Amino acid sequence: MLPLTIGGMNTGDTAWLLISAGLVMLMTPALALFYGGMVQGKNVLSTFMHSFFALGLVTVQFALIGYTLCFGTSWHGVIGGFDFLGLEGVGTEAAGAANAAASSTVPHLSFMIYQCMFAVIAPALISGAYAERMKFSAYALFTVAWATLVYDPIAHWSWAPGGWLMKLGAIDFAGGTVVHLSSGVSALVIALVLGKRRGYPAVRHPPHDLTMTVVGAGILWFGWFGFNAGSASLSDGRAALALVNTHLAAATGALTWCLVEGARIKKATMLGLASGLVAGLVAITPAAGYVSPMGALAIGMIAGAVCYGAVLLKARLGYDDALDAFGVHGVGGATGALLTGLFARGIYNNGLGGGLELLGHQLTAVAAAATWSAVVTFVLLKGIDLLVGLRVDAETEHEGLDGALHGESAYSSPGSVAHGS
Repeated sequence: MLPLTIGGMNTGDTAWLLISAGLVMLMTPALALFYGGMVQGKNVLSTFMHSFFALGLVTVQFALIGYTLCFGTSWHGVIGGFDFLGLEGVGTEAAGAANAAASSTVPHLSFMIYQCMFAVIAPALISGAYAERMKFSAYALFTVAWATLVYDPIAHWSWAPGGWLMKLGAIDFAGGTVVHLSSGVSALVIALVLGKRRGYPAVRHPPHDLTMTVVGAGILWFGWFGFNAGSASLSDGRAALALVNTHLAAATGALTWCLVEGARIKKATMLGLASGLVAGLVAITPAAGYVSPMGALAIGMIAGAVCYGAVLLKARLGYDDALDAFGVHGVGGATGALLTGLFARGIYNNGLGGGLELLGHQLTAVAAAATWSAVVTFVLLKGIDLLVGLRVDAETEHEGLDGALHGESAYSSPGSVAHGS
């Protein structure tokens, strides 16, 4: 039975976009698992809060002001106007009738809620840099301010028809620059400003539950099909291409990380495999609907090797990006954006394939997003530090954030091995 078209809207397209919104929403709890397993047991619930609280906080921000800043009528290509303030005018009518960024075959509300899930996970990704040492009040202020002043403008630049990067010709299919590069660069800044965890690097902070991390990685892989294939907005061949490319890049990212790791330390680790598949997923995100399957294999392979090197570089440079948010998301996002400029096929990108022209546009987008993210993040952190302070005191950090900040423990036996040290 063929999908129905009702009032200009296509039921198949609408169903796919709504399912994709659900898949992307699932990625935020998956991120909580992925990050939560890598911290000490005394900090696992505080790490979960960084994702789950953002799911509530940024959803409200996006409904009130975020959506209109992203997709309202463009103000000089920099930010959206107040057309959709408080979701005014965002209803069950065809999205394209009110918003040129959206397909005319889906309801406006379905496009909005899909975009909302992207806005939610972006600041949650940053939490990997400040895990185990940031005040909850500072986290909450930073998250809502970052979503408004960093994510929303970059999303407008890249995805709104009047956005200056879109008009330039830079392409970002599903958020390599908008979500991953911006959050990764901000993660690096916050790691530098906040400082290292207590005792790092002399005191080891091994994952307290690697199984939890691996389960999170698996759910992220599954949810990423909505993240990338849903960005086609239609249930069509482009969605199929994006889904296949997503899976291929994750596979080669995982395999490459293990191969490079095996060559270096003579072992292929489970954490390495999980990190590699995420690196492949990050890198294919901007390219998913623009490259061939063989291009996706190459992007995943390159990202697996490059992100592995970026994680090693952290130890050499001495900063404490606790869960490698910059090494995987920042470096992976930039790598994917630039490789999109090389591997894009003209048949999928209005005739402009990979080459110097497109690579130049991509380089401009990477530089602009990275610079804006770094500068605004630094200013926000300094302001929040003056207001409430950024970092917990030494006693709280030693005791663990779960009990000190949230009055809870993830595990019934505080003295158990799982609790960590």
